Amino acid sequence: MEECVIIDGVRTANTRAHPQKGWFRKARPEHLLIAVYRALFGRNPGIEPQDVEAVFCGCANQAGMQNDIARLSWLAGGFPDTVPTNGISQQCPSGMAAVEHAARAILCSEGEIFIASGVEDMLHVPLAYDFEPPPGMMWRYPMHEVPMEATAEKVARHYGITREDSENMAFWSHKRAGEARDSGKFTSEIIPLKGFDDQDNEFLVDRDQWIRDDISRERMASMKPLIREDGVVTAAVSSPVSTAACALLLMNRRKADELGLSYHLRYAAGAMAGCNPTMMGIGPVYAVRKILEKTGLRIEDIGVWEFNEAFAAQTLACVRELGIASNAPFENVNVWGGALALGHPLGESGARIVITLNSIMKTDFRHARYGIATLCGAFGNASATLWENVNAV
Repeated sequence: MEECVIIDGVRTANTRAHPQKGWFRKARPEHLLIAVYRALFGRNPGIEPQDVEAVFCGCANQAGMQNDIARLSWLAGGFPDTVPTNGISQQCPSGMAAVEHAARAILCSEGEIFIASGVEDMLHVPLAYDFEPPPGMMWRYPMHEVPMEATAEKVARHYGITREDSENMAFWSHKRAGEARDSGKFTSEIIPLKGFDDQDNEFLVDRDQWIRDDISRERMASMKPLIREDGVVTAAVSSPVSTAACALLLMNRRKADELGLSYHLRYAAGAMAGCNPTMMGIGPVYAVRKILEKTGLRIEDIGVWEFNEAFAAQTLACVRELGIASNAPFENVNVWGGALALGHPLGESGARIVITLNSIMKTDFRHARYGIATLCGAFGNASATLWENVNAV
């Protein structure tokens, strides 16, 4: 088989999906995708759009402005219509599925250069927009347990995750994200893009909007639970609705060497997993275990972890169940913060955490051999992807 390496990865800032306060409220989802595509080509002048074999784009809700977003954004951006595209919808793992499809195509010699991307505009295409569940789903599962907040509450009860531990995790997510932002760690990822502040002034958005510098344990403790009066899940320990796009340039390793391009990580393995949709948050446990079983690796072999923090309770349950750690702050999990602070633009997040994993392993964890990015998804889908430092082999 061929080898797949990450040449580059870029993203917009993650912003609020809010009609008055969201910094990208005047942009459409294709504007964000076009911007990250152009940034990839601008940062890698040796690669032309026509050199790309195909573009895979993850998007959870492909309706309204996001209808066939993979194809229409590519065409709207003026890129060659001879380059095929493939929109992928797998709820939250959509962006990671795009990465996986591109990586496997390279491994199987179906092409040498691919783009994998993800986008979600949760303002213009809200959660559950135009959603009509099949009756058979309602006969099989109690539908009041399927909404994501309800699944997080169920996971918290099942795995004994307390409200205090959830709030502690959210606290550290914001602290770590703020520290990473302030020290410029996201600079290599985020492309500045025009946005509008609360007063409608135009400015360049070059930082994530959701990070709270004034995160308060006392304020979190005073918030009302979303599902049960004695519940664990509040807004403070849930990922906020967001808008963003990202893209990765993936390449056959031999081709990258031929072009003299640098890279740090190569694709090592991937796995999808399914679980009960009313317990969707625990899905990463099964996906990670599949990867470890395939590769013969152990938890302690993985130097860096990126878990998408859909909810503090589900992420903490996964980290504990896998035996990685007990409580935040973590030594090698989400070391630059996670979705509780950065936001979770559904179809974008699975690709975004691969970009951030690449950034972390090129800088703070340069000598780590393996890193895993993983996330759960609505209705019980989960995905995980393993990357290896080419210099540590």
